[in-house]
Parts: sequence; C-alpha cells; structure tokens
Amino acid sequence: MSKGSAGRPKIELKAYDDLFQTDESRSEEKLSKIRDIPLSEIDEFPDHPFQVKMDEDMEQLVDSVRRNGVMTPATVRRKDDGRYEMVSGHRRKKACELAGLDTLRCEVKELTRDEAVIVMVESNLQRTEILPSEKAFAYKMRLEAMKRQAGRPTKENASPMGTHLRSDAELAEKVGESRNQIQRYIRLTYLVPEILQMVDEKRMAFRPAVELSYLTDEQQYALLEAMEYQDATPSLAQAIKLKKFQQNGKLNAGVIQSIMEEVKPNQREKPAFRDERINRLIPKFVPKGQESDFVVKALEHYTRYLNRNRSQER
Repeated sequence: MSKGSAGRPKIELKAYDDLFQTDESRSEEKLSKIRDIPLSEIDEFPDHPFQVKMDEDMEQLVDSVRRNGVMTPATVRRKDDGRYEMVSGHRRKKACELAGLDTLRCEVKELTRDEAVIVMVESNLQRTEILPSEKAFAYKMRLEAMKRQAGRPTKENASPMGTHLRSDAELAEKVGESRNQIQRYIRLTYLVPEILQMVDEKRMAFRPAVELSYLTDEQQYALLEAMEYQDATPSLAQAIKLKKFQQNGKLNAGVIQSIMEEVKPNQREKPAFRDERINRLIPKFVPKGQESDFVVKALEHYTRYLNRNRSQER
C-alpha cells in the first residue's frame, strides 16, 4: 500500500481478470501457448551440443510420431524476427521431418538467451546415453549462462542462506558431478575435433585426454601424427609429461615423438610391421628400430636381381 498525492492510502488492485482467474482458466491460458508450428519456421538452437542420432531409437520415435503424432510438446521460444528457436525437442522435430509431417506441436515459452541455454541443457541431460563431447560443451554453455545470471537473485539461483553458490558448485549440485569432474569435462572443449572424436569413440581414455587439452592445436596435430605412427594413444603418465613440456615451452614434434616411443608398463613389444608375414621374414639379428632399413635394402637387392634377369633374357 502507498499514499496518493493527497496523503490518502492508495490501494493497489489486481486486474479484474487476474483476481477472478481460476486454476482451470490458468490451465487454459497455458494450453493457449501450445500450438502446431510449421517446421519451416523453427530454427535450430545455436551451437546445440547434443547430436541427433539416426539409430534404432530414432526409428521407433519416427514410427510413433507417424501413428500417434507428438505426444509431448517440444519447447520453443519466440525470436525477435518472429520465427521460433528450438529449445527442447530436437529429436521430435527430426522425427516429424522423417515422418513426413509439416508441423510440430510446441509450447512457446518466454525465455532469455541464458534461460533457454539452461532449459536446453537440463532437458537433454536426461538422455540415457551422452557422449563425453556432448557433456563437455553442454556443461560449458550452461556454466557460462549461470555466471552471466549471477547477481540477479531468483528462485533459480538463490541459495537457502540468501547467498549465491559458486556457479560451478551449483552446477555440480544440480547434475550430480563433482566440481573437478565438471571442469575436466569442460577441458575437453579445447581438444581438436580429431582427438575429441577419439574420446567419444573410446579409442582414447578420458583422463589422458584432459591433460592433452592443455596443448596447442599445432601440438595436438603433431601428437596425432605420432599416435598414428606408433599406432597407440598416450597413457596418463605420457599425457602428463607432454603437458609439463608444453607448460615449460619445450614441447615440439621431436619431444612428442620421443615420449610416444616410450614403452608403457605391461606393454608388449610392438612388431615392426602390421603385416605378420613381413615380421616373420626379418632375421632376429636385425637391431630393434632398424627393421624398415633391412626390408628396404632387401627389396633393393631383389629389384637389382630382377633387372639382371630381364637384361639376360633380351
């Protein structure tokens, strides 16, 4: 209550419709924001970190959408240009496209960019299978959004004691991961795509990949060449050593190759060639590391032998 110009109390009244609005009418108002929106008017979420996979689950979803339509509305927000932006429901949108539908049933929400990021990440983290790269970029996007929201007390980010949690601590509490683990995932976003794909495909362990994320792009690509040559990925100890050389400004292609050539504990001695037929023909007296030279010399000798035979036949 406040005072008017004459000093009399001024009574603030709610709008008539708000005052007499029932739960039923409120539900109807919410339903009015659910509508069928043409797929052509829905844009993808910028830098969406989650992949829409064409797997068996998608085939089942397409079949369900074709028979029953979309049971749970997707979530979109209205853009300034009048179009819509997908927040939650990328798989449902793709299923509609594959099922030959032109529209998607959506709930239109009024969300800021940061609010949309948080909703998008929360909804997608419910998936049963999430790739390390998906978690990495999702955690990074959400943490950045939460940091931008810091200082604006809301029910969403206020702590019970009236103070704000650190953004990473709050995120850790929400997703059930430790703060350190969240930061490790975010480090993966600094990997070059080829190495990050190796982590997703489980061809490289998670912790060594975190250490490698401190290398520059150029150093990571030099490491890729060394890995291909050695047909191996770095152990955690090797990854830590690479990181230390990088921090000391001493990491170059030669050092990378030298570290990757180190024999790991319990590692079997690698054959010189992938083709076992070649390895069987190399004498045991040939020193380790000189197998290629021996094979090249043997081939040169054999080539000269063939040339002599051809010349004698003429």
